[in-house]
Amino acid sequence: MTRKRRRLYFVFAAVAVLGLAATLVLMSFEDSLVFFRSPSDLAEKPMPAGRNFRLGGLVAEGSVVKDGVEIRFVVTDMAENVPVRFRGLIPDLFREGQGVVAEGQLDEQGVFVASNVLAKHDENYMPPEVAESLKKAGHWEPKSEQEEAN
Repeated sequence: MTRKRRRLYFVFAAVAVLGLAATLVLMSFEDSLVFFRSPSDLAEKPMPAGRNFRLGGLVAEGSVVKDGVEIRFVVTDMAENVPVRFRGLIPDLFREGQGVVAEGQLDEQGVFVASNVLAKHDENYMPPEVAESLKKAGHWEPKSEQEEAN
């Protein structure tokens, strides 16, 4: 075997190993990616049952029902609604009419089963994804600079 041929085999082997490594890295990213969806996004393009994603919007007024450690509520972007079920401790700042981001997956009945619920941390904060989806629906206006100064 000539020197050129050995070098060529080495280059082909290196490219194959790099391609395999890149494929494995991309496949692991796909498993750990968590997409954000608003209720309107889900109505347009439903997520398959069992696929993890984040659901964001506002907690609908009058929708919170507590039953022991389980809590049921509805997330809305004022255009569409998604029922949510969560089992665990809810954040202290969680309440109706406030922004919320829940992480979990849809079950076969279309109920979002949350594994984690995040509430906004102060009265001026709105998760960027939630604010954007509410702006698209035309139901959220940020406070003006003059109102924030008061």
